[in-house]
Amino acid sequence: MSTPLTGTLLETKGLKKYFKVPGGWLHAVDGVDFKIETGKTLGVVGESGCGKTTLGRIMLKLVEPTDGQIFFDGKDITKLSKREMKSYRSDMQIIFQDPYSSLNPRMTVVDLIAEPMWVRKIFKTRAETVAKAKEFMSIVGLAKRLETAYPHELDGGRRQRIGIARALCLNPRFIVCDEPVSALDVSIQAQILNLLMDLQEEMKLTYFFITHDLSVVKHISDHIAVMYLGKCVEYSPAEELYKNPVHPYTKALLKAIPIPDISNRLQKEHIIKGELTSPVNPKPGCRFVARCEVSRDDCTKGDIPLVEVSPGHFVSCLHIGE
Repeated sequence: MSTPLTGTLLETKGLKKYFKVPGGWLHAVDGVDFKIETGKTLGVVGESGCGKTTLGRIMLKLVEPTDGQIFFDGKDITKLSKREMKSYRSDMQIIFQDPYSSLNPRMTVVDLIAEPMWVRKIFKTRAETVAKAKEFMSIVGLAKRLETAYPHELDGGRRQRIGIARALCLNPRFIVCDEPVSALDVSIQAQILNLLMDLQEEMKLTYFFITHDLSVVKHISDHIAVMYLGKCVEYSPAEELYKNPVHPYTKALLKAIPIPDISNRLQKEHIIKGELTSPVNPKPGCRFVARCEVSRDDCTKGDIPLVEVSPGHFVSCLHIGE
């Protein structure tokens, strides 16, 4: 899936991250290639433990990769030291999954938003910094009366708005959204998703959106990558993935989406059968083979590359169409 960097803000090539565990090496991310166009959103979906969050942290250099390359705005940042990465930190931010655990409980809302700007010394005076923090409160929809409130006094939606404001206040170009709505009520989820999409359009932001919810990822993404045990098994434009899923795992995920229609209440649930393959010292071949309904002997003989089945639609499967 080799692609030029024209119009691409971030690209990975052969990205890997292995962790040493008592039984050997855990392959958290194992040879992932993709690109994210400037101003677009790449959604990454998969079951818990498939490597989504690890991948996002590697891209920000919060976790060092075992192998592979990371290109940001055409520059290889893979081997940059912590000191060399400082010049990129303002451009690359993250919104965490749990808004409460990511906030200092002893700081007020306005101080929490101002903190990144203090650290980066964006303004010369405290008054300027606080004024800008209040401006970002307004941008993300936090009322002025909450300036002196503490995180424990707020609901999950407001806490996540603080997290979004903290990510925005350094004027980034790229944001990793690590399941930013999974801990929120459904009605609040919609508000936060719409806020993220509005901010993307206004501020020309580029998102790497991590989620396990296929309904959410469809709403916000331009392209979607489906991950399974550290591997990308399908990569496609968002609409194409839902209209024409190809990989057996992608099809199974889509069938598992609940249908909010009383006329379908008797519809049989689709359950993926079989045992998960261990990510520790995995054997060659497709990692979904033990749970796949169309697997054959040749699925375990070697690693299966991503193959383009239609323009921009890549799949890692030997038995496409079965």
